[in-house]
Amino acid sequence: MAGYLDNYGAGEERREKIIKWVVISVLVILAGGGLLYAAFKDYPEEHQVGRFFQLLQQQNYQAAYTLWGCTTPQARACRDYTFSDFMKDWGRDATPVTNGDVLDGESCGSGVIVDVDAGKAGDKKLWVERSSHFLAFPPYDRCPQGNRLHDIWRDIRFKLHGRPVPSSGS
Repeated sequence: MAGYLDNYGAGEERREKIIKWVVISVLVILAGGGLLYAAFKDYPEEHQVGRFFQLLQQQNYQAAYTLWGCTTPQARACRDYTFSDFMKDWGRDATPVTNGDVLDGESCGSGVIVDVDAGKAGDKKLWVERSSHFLAFPPYDRCPQGNRLHDIWRDIRFKLHGRPVPSSGS
């Protein structure tokens, strides 16, 4: 009769161990998924800006101009930004773009403000509309809503690239 109660509770210990591993696994998966989402949610917009700077480096200005939504001279999006204005800003007479490394993308409302290291042309900021992926100059330097988690992530990315961390006002 003494051996009858020797294994009492052994099944519960095993069940607790399984529950513990399941909970830890779920938390790790959620944290990993959150980090992946934060890292890649602006990827399509950042890729579009990278493509724009690649076209500028190749001096394919007409194709780069179409990324602003300017497929024809009569295009509605181009009414206020003619091809001659585009060439003044980005063409042969402007400071040449020798690089196109995307430094950061900040979600803001219906678009993303993307920071780019344009080489000799300096750091540039562009706006990418989420719905159409058309480019424009950003309506503001930083998103007015602000996002503390984004600022921390941006600071880490800038430090990893060996660049000075922008001040909180830029």
